[in-house]
Amino acid sequence: MNIQALLNDKVAAAMVAAGAPEGTPAAVRQSARPEFGDYQANGVMGAAKRMGQNPRAFAETLLGHLDLGDMADKVEIAGPGFINIHLKADWLAVQAEQALSDDHLAVTRPAPQKVVVDYSSPNLAKEMHVGHLRSTIIGDAVVRTLEFLGHQVVRQNHVGDWGTQFGMLLAYLEKLKAEGKDQAAMELSDLEVFYRAAKQCFDESPDFATRARELVVKLQGGDEDCLKMWREFNEISLSHCHEVYQKLNVSLTRNDVMGESAYNADLAQVVADLDQQGLLVEDQGAKCVFLDEFKNKDGSILPIIIQKADGGYLYATTDLAAMRHRDRVLKADRALYFVDQRQALHFKQVFALAHKAGFVRDELSLEHMGFGTMNGEDGRPFKTRSGGTVKLIDLLVEAEDKAYQLVKERNSDFDEAELREIAHAVGIGAVKYADLSKHRSSDYIFSFDAMLSFEGNTAPYMLYAYTRVASIFRKAGIEAQSLAAPLVLAEPQEKALAQKLLQFEETIDSVVREGAPHYLCLYLFELAGLFSGFYEACPILSAEDQGVRDSRLKLAHLTARTLKLGLDLLGIKTLERM
Repeated sequence: MNIQALLNDKVAAAMVAAGAPEGTPAAVRQSARPEFGDYQANGVMGAAKRMGQNPRAFAETLLGHLDLGDMADKVEIAGPGFINIHLKADWLAVQAEQALSDDHLAVTRPAPQKVVVDYSSPNLAKEMHVGHLRSTIIGDAVVRTLEFLGHQVVRQNHVGDWGTQFGMLLAYLEKLKAEGKDQAAMELSDLEVFYRAAKQCFDESPDFATRARELVVKLQGGDEDCLKMWREFNEISLSHCHEVYQKLNVSLTRNDVMGESAYNADLAQVVADLDQQGLLVEDQGAKCVFLDEFKNKDGSILPIIIQKADGGYLYATTDLAAMRHRDRVLKADRALYFVDQRQALHFKQVFALAHKAGFVRDELSLEHMGFGTMNGEDGRPFKTRSGGTVKLIDLLVEAEDKAYQLVKERNSDFDEAELREIAHAVGIGAVKYADLSKHRSSDYIFSFDAMLSFEGNTAPYMLYAYTRVASIFRKAGIEAQSLAAPLVLAEPQEKALAQKLLQFEETIDSVVREGAPHYLCLYLFELAGLFSGFYEACPILSAEDQGVRDSRLKLAHLTARTLKLGLDLLGIKTLERM
């Protein structure tokens, strides 16, 4: 049940019946304050202005065509033309009962789409660092929510397994062999050192850098010796990536890896097709596309470089091939890209070019879901104390260690195994929730103290809120399925809680529409707060009337199920006690 969508449809139909043109937006929103009702229709003033009518007069006419008798006990005009809608407690109770009886909480499933989601996408041949966290967990939360709504999701881990960095690594290995050093056995920790040493040679030696670029071209051309070592680098890196995914409770698997190299065979064809359409222009030896809509302040057009002068390809070439694959082979309806906000111009350019060149259908929605940076408490990009890049696995281990100390101090009744289980859920959940609760386009400050707090919109608070609700049934020895009395919303706190529970669908619709899990975090936080208010004002187990007790237990059970489902969609494991 999406109450907002239902009201929106009803008010929009009444506006048309009152004389507004078809498609006039009703602009129904949840009311910001209780005295303005439960929902508010804000589209009247805009419609009246376009029609040259008095807004209040148009609102009066509209109300004559608006029948909400089954779901609202009061509909009133406020101010210059707002329409305030007060929902019936009895109607909300019926909807809550339906949510309770349904495995999916009565969430409406829209017409299914095939959605390709490009997320995580670490560069191989080195360890994942904190810069990969946001793409990985924001993308995964949206993927989980899309699948819950019944969409067919194709995960695409577009790993960086091609390009200059691999030429650099191959050139360094070649150098070591020429010096007689044996690098046959490589552990991942050695590969990190190996990468840094190769990068230093690349930065300091022009001859080495030239050789690295030559080896990139050989690799892209299918040279078997290059490919053999490339596969070894990738295998080591992917093993590490999937250890991190497992610890993060991220749903990516090896089968979801579709790296840059997967499109290598199509890159020359991409260039040929663009050339055939007259889109390619040679500029200083490189092959470029110039689109008029992308101009600098001085009026010059920003190029999209498709092929370098030395024959090498770039991100744009690979992305165009990937889009063509996602359209023609995967038959996607939407393609979502969870990539750093700093790549916004790149994606605007390649999306525009993909459509202009006919590489994708007009109907395919290409969407860049950009995100901001994770910064240290000094407001700068998160680094180690020595100024180096923070390995993601090290960050997660530290989060678990800090959570372990916190939980042990708060409750010493748990045995060691339980403490470790709780510490894992709290520590990893804290890192994920602190990120997911921020709007993805915003930068945010990483702080263990803030994210591990049991106060505010944090994972520890949310995990505790769930265990608190779940414990009601455990302490009472009652099975939720045994509750026979009808759900009745007699008190204001009961109605407010039920209404928030029934806004779950509105929330997850926003998550998948905008690729923004922070909506779900805020919803769960507000839900937990409303439950606390309900719990304080409305005695549950001590209620004198069994019917009242059972009704309130039903509300508690629906709250627990909603909290658990919401946290699961965020990829956060819940606990039954902590």
